Amino acid sequence: MSNATIGFALCGSFCTFSRALAAMKALADAGYSILPIFSQNAASIDTRFGKAEDFVREAESIAGQKAILTIEQAEPIGPHQMTDLMLVAPCTGNTLAKLSNGITDTSVTMAVKSHLRGAKPVLVAVSTNDALAASAQNLGRLINTKHYYFVPFAQDAPFGKPNSLVADFEMIPQAVQEALEKRQLEPMILPPRIHQTHN
Repeated sequence: MSNATIGFALCGSFCTFSRALAAMKALADAGYSILPIFSQNAASIDTRFGKAEDFVREAESIAGQKAILTIEQAEPIGPHQMTDLMLVAPCTGNTLAKLSNGITDTSVTMAVKSHLRGAKPVLVAVSTNDALAASAQNLGRLINTKHYYFVPFAQDAPFGKPNSLVADFEMIPQAVQEALEKRQLEPMILPPRIHQTHN
C-alpha cells in the first residue's frame, strides 16, 4: 500500500526528531503520501537539538505540503478521510497518557481522534523516560486497545534510565506496512541497548 497516505505526527521528544524525519523521508521515498502534523510544543520550542521552525520546514519539504499545527486544522482529518494510517513518532509520555484517556487538547491528539472515527490504524513510536514508571499503565492500555499498533521498542539505557523506552525508528517503514494490514510487527519488545547504558 505504498500509495497510502500517512499522517505523521511529531510530539516533543526532541532528541528523536532527526530519526523521525529520516523515517518520514524513507516513507516518502517508498511512495507514501505524507501529511505532517506537529504538536504545539514540537512546532514552537527550540532546544539544543535544533530550532522548531527548521524541523517544521524540513517535514514540509519532505511531504511537499504544509504541516498541520493546530487543533482546528487537525479536526477535518477524519471527516475528509485524509489519512489511511496515523503515525505518532515520537510519542511522548504526555501524549501517551492523553491518547490512553481520551483527552483531545492538542493538534496531535485531535488528529488521532479524528482519524480513528473511520476505524483506521494508529501506529505509535513511543519515546519517553517514564514508560516503565508513571506511563506504564497508559502504554499497557493502548497496547490492549483496538486499532493501535506499536513500532517495536526497547530500553535505551536500562542501567542509567531503567524506566525509559524508545522505539526503533528504523523499523517504522516495516511497522507501517504491517499496521496498514491490521497486524502488529513482532517482536514488539526488543532487547535492551546495553551499549548505551553508561552514557
